Amino acid sequence: MGVSKKQERAEWTGFQESRPYGPKYDLRTDFVMVYGLTDQLEERIEGWRKAGYTIHLMTGVSWGEYQDYLYEKFDGRNHWDEAQKDRFGNYIQHGKDVPYMVPTVAFSEYLASYIKKAIDCGVEAIHLEEPEFWAQSGYSEAFKREWLTYYGEPWIAPHLSPDAQYRASKLKAYLYYRALDRLCAQMKEYALVTYDRVVRFYVPTHSLINYTQWRIISPEALLVSMPSCDGFIAQIWTGTARTANVYQGVRRERTFETAFLEYGVMQELTRGTGRDMWFLHDPIEDNPRYSWSDYRHNYRATVVAALLHPGVSKFEVCPWPWRVFTLGYPTEDGKGKEVIPASYKTVLLTVMNVLRDLHNHVEEEDDIYTRGIGLLLSNSAMFQRGDVIPEETEQPTAGKKADGVTTSDMLSPEQQELLDWSAFYGLALPLVKHGIPLRPVQLDNALTFPGYLDDYKVLLLSYEFMKPEHAGLHQAIAGWVRDGGVLIYVGDGSDDFHSVREWWNREGSRRIYERPDQHLFETLGLSADQESGEYAAGDGFVIVRRVHPTVLSRSSDGADMVRDSVQLALELRGEAEAYRESGMLRIKRGPYVIAQALDETEHVGNRIEGSFIDLFEHELPILTTVELKPGSNCLLYDLNSVETATGSNVTKVLVSSSRIEDEMVSAKEITFRSESPSDMTVSTRLRAASAPSLVTADGLKAEHAYDEASGTLLIRYPGKPEGVLVKAAWN
Repeated sequence: MGVSKKQERAEWTGFQESRPYGPKYDLRTDFVMVYGLTDQLEERIEGWRKAGYTIHLMTGVSWGEYQDYLYEKFDGRNHWDEAQKDRFGNYIQHGKDVPYMVPTVAFSEYLASYIKKAIDCGVEAIHLEEPEFWAQSGYSEAFKREWLTYYGEPWIAPHLSPDAQYRASKLKAYLYYRALDRLCAQMKEYALVTYDRVVRFYVPTHSLINYTQWRIISPEALLVSMPSCDGFIAQIWTGTARTANVYQGVRRERTFETAFLEYGVMQELTRGTGRDMWFLHDPIEDNPRYSWSDYRHNYRATVVAALLHPGVSKFEVCPWPWRVFTLGYPTEDGKGKEVIPASYKTVLLTVMNVLRDLHNHVEEEDDIYTRGIGLLLSNSAMFQRGDVIPEETEQPTAGKKADGVTTSDMLSPEQQELLDWSAFYGLALPLVKHGIPLRPVQLDNALTFPGYLDDYKVLLLSYEFMKPEHAGLHQAIAGWVRDGGVLIYVGDGSDDFHSVREWWNREGSRRIYERPDQHLFETLGLSADQESGEYAAGDGFVIVRRVHPTVLSRSSDGADMVRDSVQLALELRGEAEAYRESGMLRIKRGPYVIAQALDETEHVGNRIEGSFIDLFEHELPILTTVELKPGSNCLLYDLNSVETATGSNVTKVLVSSSRIEDEMVSAKEITFRSESPSDMTVSTRLRAASAPSLVTADGLKAEHAYDEASGTLLIRYPGKPEGVLVKAAWN
């Protein structure tokens, strides 16, 4: 076979780019995802291949420059009837003539014809990004046909009832699963038959949290069990994480907390499944209206949020680096534009190279935090996100690009409350805000992967904003409880979607339930209509709180109820001392210290002491004390870590804003090749026992400074993709 499934070349970091190769945005990662199925594809691939990259392809699976398909050029048929459409007759578009598509069989065949060309060009992996079906869609002729085929009955307008909305959304998730399953399997066979070569397929996708909040339906957890899907990219960045939510009655942006939850659910999506996962970061975002200081603040928050999840060590370090490193953005006064500051360019490349090193290190666990707390979240949360626009009202987003939040200032109070998705955040934010590293747990995986819940001591659950898609999930939850887990169920039974036609109320069943929680409680050996209280179940316990979780987002009392319930759960387990609150979330991964100080909390004392390199500053300064104010964060290299201290007398590169290759050390010198984009200044800090007598970069004297207290040497020099030969010598 030409290429094995497990590639010999590392693929720890990568980026996506639609532009031809350019040295200013050659980030020197392991792979590049050449974006888009254009006529210049082969030329673009060759440019990046010559630069030494493993080549992947990325293209949109729900939208793209597919006008030849829409306008009869592909197969002689106009396909605008397959464009997603809302109930007011508006096409839902990503741009002019770029509609979101209903993934029909014909559309899948169209995509396959182009993907074959990419395989012919020798790409090693293909990323089919953003399989997205908007909740307000479901009114096109193609979707009506798919409804008839799937349900065996005439189409029902999704906005007419919760049942119609739920069934429409469930069908939408299935249609993109079908399209991806068909495409991936068909194209894998094509590569094997034609070239005797394995091609891998990945799905870059927003998190389940963001898709639910933005009212988008996607396959998500369905793809984990799809044999031809090799993994995912978690598309989480400022644009998703800055979406406002409500905590203690206050609606505002909480980029760190939202990103922490988003990355958390994506880590849990693939945990123990054997699928790959890359976490994405974006130094800017799709919205070009912000200043560099805003982008920088939010980028730091998302990077720290991601690194607090040690189960993932692969990263897409940047989408579209061309726009980051060459375009201008508004100045602070809003009167002009400026390109990326030179110092910040150095910082970004430092972070990107740290990300490439993280797989070499594991988390050093400590007991300072409350661990093992999860919040169950199901794919079906996306199915309950229909609009609340009165029948006589005109569609407020008509003619605008659909991105989930662009028109939030035009929303009615009811629509704004829908966007807030407070039922979820009412359970999640009270814990994260007090330094409890809560993780959203993919409920759907509990049925597929035995032992999936075993890492958790306490799980929170509500069926007021989602539903269990299989009765067998309750057997998995009940088994976990009987083995010693504590389930906290929050819900008052008022959700309109309890009445949707599903397994718990299906006609002809031996038992019919009004709500799925009734079946859950009976499975646990309790009363179907269990009242608020605490109940034993085997070696575990069930805590019932008969309140809608949205209510908990509206006051400090509601937030206190969530934390009090978790504290009680640990007491019932006999682990009262395991409950700890903090004003900071912190983790250590090898020599790297990652921390976020939380705001909107009374906890204080966020100080870290030791000897560190500050990786968020361009000159990699040495710090002995880091005092984090509420809302601030840090990414540090611990000079006293076991890994570093073990070789304290050995000269070696510690951190750099470049990719370090061919490092060689002798008694009197160190040499290495430093690869980075052009038009930037590289900062590299080394461990060294004394100040060198000479430092050069490509034979020219290089700026350098020795710090005796830390025993480190800082070298700064111009960077270039082909590499700079750096040498430090001692007499």
